Amino acid sequence: MPLELLEEELNLPVQPAKASIRATPTASTPDRHLARKKINWMTTAFMVAFHVGAVAALFMFSWKALIVSVVLYFFAINVGIGMGYHRLLTHRGYKTPKWVEYFLAICGTLALEGGPIFWVSTHRIHHQHSDKPGDPHTPVDGTWWAHAGWIMHGESLHQDTALLSRYAPDLAKDRFHVLLSKYHWLPLTAVGVILLAVGGWPLVMWGIFLRVTLGLHATWLVNSATHLWGSRRFETRDDSRNNWWVALLTGGEGWHNNHHAHPVSARHGLKWYEFDPNFYGIWLLKKVGLAKDIKVAQYDPQNPRPAGASAV
Repeated sequence: MPLELLEEELNLPVQPAKASIRATPTASTPDRHLARKKINWMTTAFMVAFHVGAVAALFMFSWKALIVSVVLYFFAINVGIGMGYHRLLTHRGYKTPKWVEYFLAICGTLALEGGPIFWVSTHRIHHQHSDKPGDPHTPVDGTWWAHAGWIMHGESLHQDTALLSRYAPDLAKDRFHVLLSKYHWLPLTAVGVILLAVGGWPLVMWGIFLRVTLGLHATWLVNSATHLWGSRRFETRDDSRNNWWVALLTGGEGWHNNHHAHPVSARHGLKWYEFDPNFYGIWLLKKVGLAKDIKVAQYDPQNPRPAGASAV
C-alpha cells in the first residue's frame, strides 16, 4: 500500500462528542488470542528476566544509579518513543534532518520495544483497525492482552517482511532504518556495557533492567489504560481516552483520544493543562532549526470538531 494511501486511511475524519464524558472500564470479550496462540517463550523469558532484574535493582540503590535511570528513561521513552518512533516516524507530524531522525530512532531502541520498522508497522496497523478485528493490542480482547499479552502470546511481526513493508514502506526503503531494525538490540547492549564499565552493576540494574521495565509498562499503558479509563473529548471510531496519569508517565502520549482524533498532529495536549513534554521537545527542535512543518490539530474549543492539522 503506498504511503500516501495509508496515511489517508489512518487519518479519516471523525465527529466530536456532544460533551466530554468520564469513562468507565470497557467490558472485555473472552480472550480468544490467549486460547489460540502459543506463548512466545523467548520474548517471555526476556520479559521475566527484566522484571526480576528490576526487583533486584531496588537492593542496589544509589543516587547516581537513580539519576542515570531517569536520564535514560527520558531519552528512551520521551525522545525515542514519543518524539521519534511515534510522532515523527509513524505519523510524520513534523520533519527533521535525516541525522536527527536517525538519532531519535536510536533513542527509541533503548526502550526495548523493537526496531523502528516493527514499531511503526504495529502502530499503523493499530490505527487502521483500532479496537476492531485486526488491532494487535485492543482491550476488547482482554485488558491483559492489550497490556502485555499480545507481546508474549502474539505472533511476532519481526519476520513478516511483506507486512512490515506494506505498513512502513517509507522506512523499509531506508537502509539505516532497515539495519537498525535488524540490530535494534545493539544500542541498548552498548549502553549496558558502558554503564557496567563506568559504574558497575548498580548502574546496569537501574539504567537497564529497572528503567526498561518501567518504560515498557508506561508504553503498554497507552495500549491498555487509554482505551479503558479516561475522558473522551471526541467521538472517534475507537474507544480511545484521554488519561492524565498515563500522559505523565509517557510525556504526553496519554492524551490518546486527542491523538486518535488528530493522528497526524505532533501536539497531543490540546488544552493548556494537558501536559505534553514530547511536543515541547519538538517545539524546541524547531527553535534551534532542527524541525519544521510541525502539524498541530485545529479545532474550536467551544465546539471541538476535528478539522485536521496544519503546519506551524
